[in-house]
Amino acid sequence: MEGIKATQAIQTCRTAILGGHIDQCNSCEDLKVSYNSCRNRNCPKCGNLKKEQWILDRTSELLPVPYFHTVFTVPHTLNPLFLANPKLMNSILFKAASETLSKLALDPKFLGAQIGVTMVLHTWGQNLSFHPHVHCIVPGGGLSPSGCSFMRSRKKFFIPVKILSRVFRGIFLYFLKKAFVEQKLRFTGSCLPYAEESSFLALVDALYEPDWVVYCKKPFKTSFHVVKYLSRYTHKTAIYNNRLIAMDERTVTFHYRDYKDDGKVKPLTLDAMEFMRRFMMHVLPSGFQKIRYYGFLSNANRKTKLLKCLRLTRTPIKPNVKLTAKELIFKINRYRYFDVPLLWRDLVSDIDADSGRWVSTMKWHTFCDDACSGEEGSMSSSVKIKR
Repeated sequence: MEGIKATQAIQTCRTAILGGHIDQCNSCEDLKVSYNSCRNRNCPKCGNLKKEQWILDRTSELLPVPYFHTVFTVPHTLNPLFLANPKLMNSILFKAASETLSKLALDPKFLGAQIGVTMVLHTWGQNLSFHPHVHCIVPGGGLSPSGCSFMRSRKKFFIPVKILSRVFRGIFLYFLKKAFVEQKLRFTGSCLPYAEESSFLALVDALYEPDWVVYCKKPFKTSFHVVKYLSRYTHKTAIYNNRLIAMDERTVTFHYRDYKDDGKVKPLTLDAMEFMRRFMMHVLPSGFQKIRYYGFLSNANRKTKLLKCLRLTRTPIKPNVKLTAKELIFKINRYRYFDVPLLWRDLVSDIDADSGRWVSTMKWHTFCDDACSGEEGSMSSSVKIKR
């Protein structure tokens, strides 16, 4: 059902079905039609406004410490269970990764402090294959158990990757077995054979043998690069329009980066139905939070423990900045912003000829683009608002 809703939203995104507005420059009389977006998080054309606001919100939370990028992945053997139980299995993935980092960071052998973690869920690979994993941004330091000091880590990541992998594997499989005992797992499709207890326990025993892939990248140069880098993951979809090369009635061709071949960019042609099948695998359940915060970055601790970390590190406390949709659009498109007042005019109500609905038309002055030779602030816009 969620996949159908996503495809319908993408089909109608930025079309006349969702309405829109017409901009006309008072100087050059240039017309530009802008249709409304669907705002679906699976749409490859939407999400920029939320991403920019997310960057502003996270900038005020940065600490003057190195930040590390850690990725937790699971074996492909678990893919059928993830596809049959997306909400439960992805929640287990979040919980196992967060508890692994939090428990090991509290160990005096590694850091001995409570850390803050930002996690983002991804379920795809470059070729749209199913590959569930979480990206974690971890600051190089944390709040001491007493809460009186901020403990900094060394330049390298303070937890060995091999230990991370083994502890993560144990915690994840513990929660997986617990879900099976509590009969929370659904067994459909290719995971149906695991419905029997003997087969499921055999699967779990086999998963204890291989080393699970957990890796950590080099720390970022500055704290601001952390937010800019992570923003590429937060509001990202499985594929964007700029990766599409060609399409016809039967096939879709797009380029992908082959990491098995030194990251070379290669074209890939898929049958149209196969392309849709791969895309639909990455549509998350409605209401599922793909961005989560733990430790002193959690919502419960952000106003207390995070504030204490900022004070202990003598970091200037920045107020949260909430921009309007108009200001975010100007920020994204790099328009020159001048403090020109918005000039509202009389509302005119009429029946729209296409939809048959009552709409209101209003006009205001804003800015034309740089290509116009007219004066600044000479754009007149007419917007249709559905009632």
